[in-house]
Amino acid sequence: MTTLSYAITAALLGASLLACGGQGQTPKDDPAKSKAAFTAMSEVLTHPRCLNCHPSDDSPTKGDDMSAHQPPVFRGEGGLGAVGMRCNTCHGEANAPLTERAGSMPGAVGWHLAPLSMGWQGKSTREICEQLKDKARNGGKSLDELHQHVSSDPFVAWGWEPGEGRTPAPGTQADFAKNTRSWIDNGAHCPE
Repeated sequence: MTTLSYAITAALLGASLLACGGQGQTPKDDPAKSKAAFTAMSEVLTHPRCLNCHPSDDSPTKGDDMSAHQPPVFRGEGGLGAVGMRCNTCHGEANAPLTERAGSMPGAVGWHLAPLSMGWQGKSTREICEQLKDKARNGGKSLDELHQHVSSDPFVAWGWEPGEGRTPAPGTQADFAKNTRSWIDNGAHCPE
């Protein structure tokens, strides 16, 4: 084969890889696009639907105003509440209408507090971004596992269907997952 033949073969192979959706390509490093995707993600991450269960101490907050949880509850082992006052004592696997007043008791499969290492209340967008990337502080998740978590976890999904009396997280879970994927695929850069 001539040098020209090798060049044509390489060009055709490259074109066929691109035509197959770029299989075999590595993620690109586009800091501007990555930071823009994380900025869009932060609208969700800093919303009360997320922050209430991502406290920077051992007590969750509640509601759109992020007021102190009543009755007072504490993290307990595994973020499931203290003995005798587990999260699932009140929070079932689905939202439940309240009979005495308007609103609902929030509920979703796996109701719990995020690990203390994932406390976001009082943190900047950049600090939250750094926490998400750090396997030592994000529950040991790779970035792909993190994407899977935000894409399909029923507890995360609750943020967009929080029940009567609560404002849903901005956008949709699908949009959030798409922004997470874009953040990761473009280098997982954090905003300034």
